[in-house]
Amino acid sequence: MSAERHYFPGNNTPLGFFSYYRHILGQREANKIICVKGGPGTGKSTFIRRIGRHFADMGEDVDYLHCSADEDSLDGIVLKKRKIAVIDGTSPHVTDPITPGAVDKIINLGEFWNEEGIAANKSEIIDLNEETARWYRIAYNYLNAAKSVYRSLEEIYNQASAASEIYKVVADIIGREYGEMDISFNPGRTKKFFAGAITGNGFVNYLRSLLCGIERVYMISAPVGYSNSSFMEILSEGAIYRGLDTEAFYCPMCPEEKVEHLIIPKLGTAFITLNEYHDIEPWELTSMDGENPEIILIDMRDYMNGINLAKNEDLISSLKDEYDILLNKTCRHLALARDTHKRVEAMYIPNMNFTEVSNLAAELEREIDR
Repeated sequence: MSAERHYFPGNNTPLGFFSYYRHILGQREANKIICVKGGPGTGKSTFIRRIGRHFADMGEDVDYLHCSADEDSLDGIVLKKRKIAVIDGTSPHVTDPITPGAVDKIINLGEFWNEEGIAANKSEIIDLNEETARWYRIAYNYLNAAKSVYRSLEEIYNQASAASEIYKVVADIIGREYGEMDISFNPGRTKKFFAGAITGNGFVNYLRSLLCGIERVYMISAPVGYSNSSFMEILSEGAIYRGLDTEAFYCPMCPEEKVEHLIIPKLGTAFITLNEYHDIEPWELTSMDGENPEIILIDMRDYMNGINLAKNEDLISSLKDEYDILLNKTCRHLALARDTHKRVEAMYIPNMNFTEVSNLAAELEREIDR
């Protein structure tokens, strides 16, 4: 039975669109990276999904990389055992060949469109593209405002936290997970992605799929805005120094600095942060042998000064309300951007020869399977 995982290689953030596409497969790691080019509505997502489903039906493990502009659309797949990726190589996550022929290959679905038919809609396409860009700018402005509120919550929780007690917790975990392992001369590698995304449909996450088959899960409950960066960094560095590869899943509000979830595949161990935007009940998880994994619960509120929190209770409540309002406005404008872009796609779709696109997909499946 194949295992499928879902996550986002890029995200909508206060910094604009933020990409971790370079972490999908490294040039030395990959056997093949296939970059799919083509305009909106040319069938890139359907093409990529078909390849993934073909090999999943053969019992292979497949990672599905979702698009933060429209979570129902795919930006790529990874055929894990084959070390092959098929990736949407168009804006805003442009992926161009680094080692053409040896690793990278380009597929251009633009070969199968009626250029004259598309050109007839030139003015409207340009207008709609500009409108889409405008909705994104407004959405990112709201996200920037939300980030300021987020930082205020972070400051309150940091002041209330007992750092020395938290470090004891981390030290206990390191002793339990890495205690018998020596420092390695070949440090592990870290891949960076997002388990969830801020989208036109609100906050969407695929955390459950990432934990399928994990044997031990540390569930770290923390309020929105709490900074657990040091906690996760110490755990990640401890694994890397011991030659263990890690997968770090970042917070879209702090995409460069805050790891929300950490998976160490070789140990079958995951550390996940739970809050109102991404919550999981222990009974929802299943390990490799079909049993529930070992669950270790950690509540970061246990290491905060209750008097300090009570003193700031009204302020915390007010900041949370403001944060929710700004995120809702962000999502509404991301929905406008998505829906406007779909109007552009609708002008390309009638001008595509999807029979040829399907034939090309079948040909690629045969080529990969040789």
